[in-house]
Amino acid sequence: MKTHELIIIGSGPAGLTAAIYASRANLKPLVIGGLKFGGQLMDTTEVENFPGFPEGIMGPELMQKFIEQAKRFGAEIIFKDVSKVDIKSEIKKVWVGDEVYQSKAIILATGAQPKKLGLDSEDKYWGKGVSSCATCDGAFFRGVEIAVVGGGDSAVEEATFLTRFASKVHLIVRKDSLRASKIMQDRATNHEKIEIHWNTEVQEVLGDGNKVTGLKLLNNKTNKSSELPLAGMFLAIGHIPNVKLVEGVINQDDLGYLETDSGSTYTNIDGVFVAGDVKDHKYRQAITAAGMGCMAAIDAERWLETA
Repeated sequence: MKTHELIIIGSGPAGLTAAIYASRANLKPLVIGGLKFGGQLMDTTEVENFPGFPEGIMGPELMQKFIEQAKRFGAEIIFKDVSKVDIKSEIKKVWVGDEVYQSKAIILATGAQPKKLGLDSEDKYWGKGVSSCATCDGAFFRGVEIAVVGGGDSAVEEATFLTRFASKVHLIVRKDSLRASKIMQDRATNHEKIEIHWNTEVQEVLGDGNKVTGLKLLNNKTNKSSELPLAGMFLAIGHIPNVKLVEGVINQDDLGYLETDSGSTYTNIDGVFVAGDVKDHKYRQAITAAGMGCMAAIDAERWLETA
């Protein structure tokens, strides 16, 4: 069985940037990109904040360019899902169904997924007014009313940030109080552009087929429904890191994200490196994920030189 120098699991900005750097270092990496490749940018319409595209670029188009660039330098990419891994041995093993791939080093770039409300209408308008990233998409909502769903620090931070663009931000809170810290609670309740809807849940995202036009809300105290006209909804109810493959093997932080040595992408397992949103719960940007992919490839290259 052929043993690769490096296998990269994941095909978002982190995994494909790692593939570009590793390929240029003649490591001939194998990228196992998954059936749903490209990461969260595949669910994004226009990307305006990735350097080098002054007119913006569609998320799927940007990821296709990543793939083409990685292939240009010799990366092998297969779009299948990894079923299990064995990373404790000197030679790592990765299973894709019944097929087994071996490598000396592995970069885990499996990403994270936003927690959703579980509504069909939410999926229908994802990227068409429904988002989980205020930093990414806030600028598209200048001068209009929008909603943020959530009651923790992240929700208040997102809502506060979005007041820079929106005419009004509706904070949809399922309970009768915020889970956010006292200072963040004060910031939300005292902000002239933030209106808090207590004991409220989203029943349906309303739209015209192309974009969001409002929300159908339920007051869970009175059991009464109402409609709120607005142009967008941001989810701030958390993310789930995709760590199932290595749970209990790679160290995780309190939130479940994979841990690395300070200032590097090294993990507690020799020859295993981590990049992107499976580690980063703070920034969660394509550009920071790509930066970590670069770091992981360089770390893997240097490790392989001495292994």
